[in-house]
Amino acid sequence: MHCKYKASNNEGTRKAEINMKKNEVYKILIEDMSDTGEGIGHLAAGLPEDGMTFFVKDAVVGDVVLAGVTKVKKNYCYARVVEIIMPSKDRTEPVCPVARPCGGCQLQSMTYGAQLRFKTSKVKNCFKRIAGIDVEVNDIIGMDRPANYRNKAQFPVSVDREGRAYAGFYAGRTHSVIKTDCCSIEFQGHEKILEQVLDYINMEKETVYDEKTGKGKVRHIMMRKGFSTGEIMVVIVVNGRDLKNEKALTDRLSVNKDIKSIILNVNTKNTNVIMGKECRCIYGRDYIVDKIGEISFNISPLSFYQVNPIQTRVLYEKALEYAGLTGSETVWDLYCGIGTISLFLAAAAGRVYGVEIVEEAINNAKQNATLNGIENVEFFVGSAGEVYAEKKTPADVVVVDPPRKGLEEELITSIASMAPQRIVYVSCDPATLARDVRLFCEKGYEVQKVQPVDMFPGSVHVETVVLLSKGMVDNRKVKVDFSLEDMDLSEFKGKATYEQIKVYVL
Repeated sequence: MHCKYKASNNEGTRKAEINMKKNEVYKILIEDMSDTGEGIGHLAAGLPEDGMTFFVKDAVVGDVVLAGVTKVKKNYCYARVVEIIMPSKDRTEPVCPVARPCGGCQLQSMTYGAQLRFKTSKVKNCFKRIAGIDVEVNDIIGMDRPANYRNKAQFPVSVDREGRAYAGFYAGRTHSVIKTDCCSIEFQGHEKILEQVLDYINMEKETVYDEKTGKGKVRHIMMRKGFSTGEIMVVIVVNGRDLKNEKALTDRLSVNKDIKSIILNVNTKNTNVIMGKECRCIYGRDYIVDKIGEISFNISPLSFYQVNPIQTRVLYEKALEYAGLTGSETVWDLYCGIGTISLFLAAAAGRVYGVEIVEEAINNAKQNATLNGIENVEFFVGSAGEVYAEKKTPADVVVVDPPRKGLEEELITSIASMAPQRIVYVSCDPATLARDVRLFCEKGYEVQKVQPVDMFPGSVHVETVVLLSKGMVDNRKVKVDFSLEDMDLSEFKGKATYEQIKVYVL
């Protein structure tokens, strides 16, 4: 092993002379964490201000490691842990045997308490650095049992040297499939289903998709489970419109009585997008049912539905709390998906309007409203900005739950022009959240509350709910400059009372 560090004195000031190359190994003290989960450190020789910055995969704050360089830039480099010389007090053994090569769970080497502190800090730093706001951020709400929490599992399929199909997860920053029989964060029971589908592929000699050639049939195996009902959907993503002997597949899977739906999803494009737009049901019905609290939802293959049902309820109850509904308000829920937040809000609102660009999701949302007997909701297909601008129905409260890229600036302008009293922003990316909050603040809104929720234990991702408000006018703090000479007091006969004058001025 080659461990390299060179330093020299220059007019009394020690400088690091670094001429590093790929695969060279350096001793590093990990002092911080990046937003994407790499440990950040410098050469462990007392020269952090002069040394090259290292971003070290799988390292934890407080570790002293030997780091092998994987990529060199001008002022920083990427590296991997070769050896842990002194482990951090926050280091723990990953529960998953393939946690390091797999790109899914970046923080499994960190204790859960340390993960929660990291995520709270991540949200704070984004607000300070991007939004320019030093706002109070509540401690993140974590899970009692941060394992087997996902209700949706997606496994890419590949073949080994013997030509047998296997499934797993992509290695970090690659499309190389790391073989695994199970995943510690997916719902319990997914392993058996995965095994049955792979057995079918190998027994029927069905082909597996090759990204390089664009040939082969089976691309992904996707599963969804309703945690409250136990219902399971299995989706096979295929490069085509059918499979060999589909009955053999349905016969294998239908032995599991919890499986209520088996779907073929058609994706014939040369793309990294997992699912295509066309689905064909080959067994059972084309949806499964789940509940969040007292509200039932029909979930189809393409529906957006939060992957952690336990924390979803926590998240939505917090959004409902921040909405501050009294029963008379008009609420717009933009990016409403299958109506999860809309239906949560409807019980406390006067009227709720939901907008979503995916037509199938809106069809689900309408079905879900009917399923729950909720009549004070209305759903529209289209982009959030266009529908909201077209309808021009005044909003007391606007709720947004956009994808990771956040809101379009035009939509922010449109929302601000409607002047809702409160905006509840649910976000899966603190960076785009902070960017959008800054724009809302420029348009007269203030951040009232920020609550992170840990929806994705083991990963760097964090969900956040923010309350933005126009604020209440406190007349004790308003200075009004006017002259009595400019006021028309003709409506007052005789002496005006204090209450009359106050109402007149307001």
